Parts: sequence; C-alpha cells; structure tokens
Amino acid sequence: MDIVGKFKGWRAYRKTVSELSALSNRELSDLGISRSDIPFVARKAR
Repeated sequence: MDIVGKFKGWRAYRKTVSELSALSNRELSDLGISRSDIPFVARKAR
C-alpha cells in the first residue's frame, strides 16, 4: 500500500474512533459495542 493509502486509512480510523468515542455508553450499548471495542471496530471500518 502506498503512503497516501496508508494516510487515508489512518484518517478514517481516527475519525471512526472519534465519532464512536463521542457516543454515550447507552448509545454504544444500543449498537452492540462496548467502549473497549472501539479500536477494534474502527480498524474494521477502514
């Protein structure tokens, strides 16, 4: 993967982590995600 592709992937990861982190525990629970799962879910979203 080229450097531009890696950067875009990293940006998408950070955006996903940021958006999920902004949700309340209740909202995350409604989605079936625990707070500790956020990095894993964000990696899959890339």
